[in-house]
Amino acid sequence: MTIRVNVAVLVFISSVVFAQSQQQDSATFDPDGTAHLTRVVPIPTTISPEAQKWLESLNHSKSGQQTLAERRKSTDAWQKFGSADAKKHYPVNIEETTTAGVPTDIITPLEMPAANRNRVLINLHGGGFNSDSGSLIEGDPIANLAKTKIVSVYYRLAPENPFPAAVDDVVAVYKELLKTYKPGSIGIFGTSAGAILTCEVAVKLKQLGLPLPAALGVFSGLGDFTRVTDSRQLFTLNGFPGDLKPSDPNHLGDEEYVGKTNPKYPVLSPLFADWKGMPSTLLVTSTRDILLNDTSNLHRVMLGAGVDARLVVFDALPHAFWYHFDIPETKEALELMAKFFDEKVGR
Repeated sequence: MTIRVNVAVLVFISSVVFAQSQQQDSATFDPDGTAHLTRVVPIPTTISPEAQKWLESLNHSKSGQQTLAERRKSTDAWQKFGSADAKKHYPVNIEETTTAGVPTDIITPLEMPAANRNRVLINLHGGGFNSDSGSLIEGDPIANLAKTKIVSVYYRLAPENPFPAAVDDVVAVYKELLKTYKPGSIGIFGTSAGAILTCEVAVKLKQLGLPLPAALGVFSGLGDFTRVTDSRQLFTLNGFPGDLKPSDPNHLGDEEYVGKTNPKYPVLSPLFADWKGMPSTLLVTSTRDILLNDTSNLHRVMLGAGVDARLVVFDALPHAFWYHFDIPETKEALELMAKFFDEKVGR
């Protein structure tokens, strides 16, 4: 048997391996403490093989600046694909309607125990406040797993409708649901922009003196529009891959949503709000999440106020990884979300 070896390929592989072995992790610092980092970060074996494969695939994703129209077109396409995938994995019934004049989807499990008919969850989708990247992707699995009705809210979007339009829409839906459900039988949750909005709505409800819901789900959220955390300087939406530009402290990139509101206003930036007496809250994030530090900062504020707040951090995965149904970590995350609401809402 004759074996032919491509010497050029072997030389290339050997040079890459040698270069990697010689590269040293390093960190240098400017006088103000700004760090310049060089790191070699292998894909960790602490995550599932499926997740390892997915992380590698993200290295080949295209990224770049988009106009608002381009962004909405791409998120609509993603939403269409992701919603079909969600319904395939987690079958539900979906009814398009309006609640308190706000467009909503009513998502119900195919079978619902009688004991669950007295409760409802409100889902607030992600999408950077200017698009919808996950309403049914987020709502279908929790409705299926928690065997509970979900009202998915299509709140008004920026820049056409800056803060507090989205908050006002959700508060209107919540008030309408209070006509049918006890506050202890209502939960609110969301991912990314929806997680931020979940906190904003909770603070607004307390401000208005309305009875608070039983539980909140803050899945990769943010509570402070005045500053940029470490994780937002380290990660993109895909973790390490993609374009990452240093943040300008004078233009944090949220102006279209913030509008003319003082960024320290506690409804807009709930990190500055009084969290005493707030509902039990589950917070979920991951170590390559662009909002890792923002989510953990919210958790600290909640703990300081005596809130029953639980933080779960997954290893190595990027922002909102639970949108991707082919990795075991998504199944684990969704099941713990559903279990939390099952324990806290309507009991």
